[in-house]
Amino acid sequence: MKNKIFAILSLFTSSSTLICCALPALVATLAGGIAVSGMVSAFPILIPISQNKEWIFFAGGILLLLNGYSVFQNNKEVACDLEEESACDIADQFNRRMFYISGIIYSVGVFFAFALVPILRFIDNWNMS
Repeated sequence: MKNKIFAILSLFTSSSTLICCALPALVATLAGGIAVSGMVSAFPILIPISQNKEWIFFAGGILLLLNGYSVFQNNKEVACDLEEESACDIADQFNRRMFYISGIIYSVGVFFAFALVPILRFIDNWNMS
């Protein structure tokens, strides 16, 4: 039960990092600033979420680390009965998939929130010289 809670919480926080930073950056890249202003006017909660992105990413990273620890620890014998091995395998596969999906979503959010703008500025400065 604890592993499932960590998996769902890490998926939730990594998805919020995606909504906070990756989605507006993707919309700005594809459609321009006017589309982002329309999205912010439709969803004004994006402004305070974006202003506190460091805390959101920190909490998401901590939950991912806790989830990774609980998924990859080696004492699964305590949680599972020997007769119900298939139920334990299903739960283990679910937790691993949730961990990997959360990690991918978190990585995309980190890229868009913290790495994309410096990379674009570097490319712009490199082209100017």
